[in-house]
Amino acid sequence: MTIETERLLLKSISPEYIDDIFSNFTEEITVHMFPQPTGKREDTEAFVKKSMKENEEGTNLQMVVLKKDTGEFLGNAGLHDITKKDPELGIWIKKEAHGNRYGREAIEALVKWARENLTYDYLKYPVVKENIASRKIPEALGAKVAREFIGKNARGEPMDEVEYHIV
Repeated sequence: MTIETERLLLKSISPEYIDDIFSNFTEEITVHMFPQPTGKREDTEAFVKKSMKENEEGTNLQMVVLKKDTGEFLGNAGLHDITKKDPELGIWIKKEAHGNRYGREAIEALVKWARENLTYDYLKYPVVKENIASRKIPEALGAKVAREFIGKNARGEPMDEVEYHIV
């Protein structure tokens, strides 16, 4: 599946992007995220394989984000638990592409896709409080903070988070 925006293509995740994901999913990128890089390519391979299976099963929508004009890999975007009443949005964009609003454009495309294809009460967008750039994404869509909580990343380290609800 492909979702097209003005500047981006969101394509279903596939093995051809393993090297791009592995090399760009870094400590710096994931400082405010639940998933954490392990430094093992086989973990990236397992993530891609699991994501493809979940895409096929219709439980998740895991996409790579590409620049439309060049095909350059920019990051990953996902809509998780799409069979539930509160699917969760997620995004990461590689460091070199920060500051271009690619994350916002990709999330807007996923929200539009969800509105056209899913039945849900709201979409969740959890984010670490201090990640101002990421917080601007749901706020641009008119979302408000629905709850605050202390979460943990994959290493068990605490994260002071807010969760936006996009209806």
